[in-house]
Amino acid sequence: MILEAKNIRKSFGTLEVLKGVDFSVAEGEVVAIMGASGAGKSTLLQILGTLLTPDSGNLTVEGTDVLHLGGKALSAFRNRRIGFVFQAHHLLPEFTALENVMIPALIGGKDSKSARLQALELLQTVGLQDRTTHKPSELSGGEQQRVAIARSLINKPAILFADEPTGNLDSRTKEEIHRLFFDLRKQLGQTIVIVTHDAGLAELCDRTCILQDGAWL
Repeated sequence: MILEAKNIRKSFGTLEVLKGVDFSVAEGEVVAIMGASGAGKSTLLQILGTLLTPDSGNLTVEGTDVLHLGGKALSAFRNRRIGFVFQAHHLLPEFTALENVMIPALIGGKDSKSARLQALELLQTVGLQDRTTHKPSELSGGEQQRVAIARSLINKPAILFADEPTGNLDSRTKEEIHRLFFDLRKQLGQTIVIVTHDAGLAELCDRTCILQDGAWL
């Protein structure tokens, strides 16, 4: 397994959000996590992606015990091995599509020329080779999300986490983004974990896990 989480617990004040959750994903697998609002889906995804620390439990990614990494080491690991796509694109408005995609690579220490070439390849992969010089305000919502997906892949992460990645998109664009995730699995062998309310997207995935009140159904 490329990721294994065991007995993950998380509370906010007196509210127990995750109640001893186990989760694992194999390399190249696409897994959907579903559940009603407040079930703990996004909290679990943030813990699996090392953005949030659980109160207790164990988490390994590619055999690394990530919960015992220090601040800088954890940030470096996250930058290199984990990718994120959120419902909001979080693109930097003053930069072009190409520059937005390059940023994580530059943060990771890659030289500008290599980062640029890799970003151009990824923008071609997501169908935006003609939009590289456009800023986010000049792109549609679907195009912005494609840029965000390309950005998430620039450091060749072991796992891509997507939190409601098509929640803000119209039905046609939503289906295009859904297909893109599976194209990425086919082309890159990408492992993907997706939190979604979209039953159509979940049906496309290899398996679907459903959270209810902080535990699996």
